[in-house]
Amino acid sequence: MKKLVLYVLVGVLAILAGFGIYNNYFKTTDAGEDNGEKKTIVVGLDDTFAPMGFKDDNNELVGFDIDLSKEIEKITDYQFEFQPIDWMTKETELQQGNIDLIWNGYTVTDERKEIVAFSTPYMTNKQIIIVQDDSDIDSIDDLEGKTVATQEGSSSYDAIMADTDLVAAIEGNEPISYSTFNDVFNDLLTNRSDAIVVDETLARYYMKQRGLTELRVLDDDLGSEEYAIGIRKDDTQLKEDLDAALKTLTDNGKLDEVKNRWFEE
Repeated sequence: MKKLVLYVLVGVLAILAGFGIYNNYFKTTDAGEDNGEKKTIVVGLDDTFAPMGFKDDNNELVGFDIDLSKEIEKITDYQFEFQPIDWMTKETELQQGNIDLIWNGYTVTDERKEIVAFSTPYMTNKQIIIVQDDSDIDSIDDLEGKTVATQEGSSSYDAIMADTDLVAAIEGNEPISYSTFNDVFNDLLTNRSDAIVVDETLARYYMKQRGLTELRVLDDDLGSEEYAIGIRKDDTQLKEDLDAALKTLTDNGKLDEVKNRWFEE
């Protein structure tokens, strides 16, 4: 009888051990865990932000930041998985661990530095003002009493709100905001707004691709800025590795190659 009980116990233990092996073997690797070859890093982006990261006509994710990530994959132990997010909640998504990086024409600002660590900047950008070509708006001063639109939660929105004179001048004392820059451009093209504020990298590419000759960029702008990768502050090793990779790509000319692929001088 004792032998029978012993055999049963051994059998049960063997079954449980088998389930453990099965679960360990087929367990899905979480974002950021080492899968034996590469560490998967989940990147949050607005997949309409051309030319940094967007869906092409074949619904494939392409863009400058996508190509740059592929170059970094070649020289690090990381692989990047891009995940579309609501750009308005990007910092929350990062802090909650739903994504590991914010990488999509992400502007360095003092406010963001308080909650996010930034990689070495890899590109400069400006916030430009666009109007209809036949508009009587020729400068920032002409925006008095006008409606201005931009993307919510964007550096463009922050640039407008940081200009106290502009905020005081525009109608409603706050810009009309939309979830994507596609909507922002449509707002101007359908005359629902008098002017829009947009990242220059996106605006120049967007207008060229769509042949929007009916739009005009003002000489005035809302200042220059830098793009970098947003990282959780406690992910110090990831930041060090990304900074080292960006330096390597700068030194060996690969960063310039990617820039030349997407931007014209």
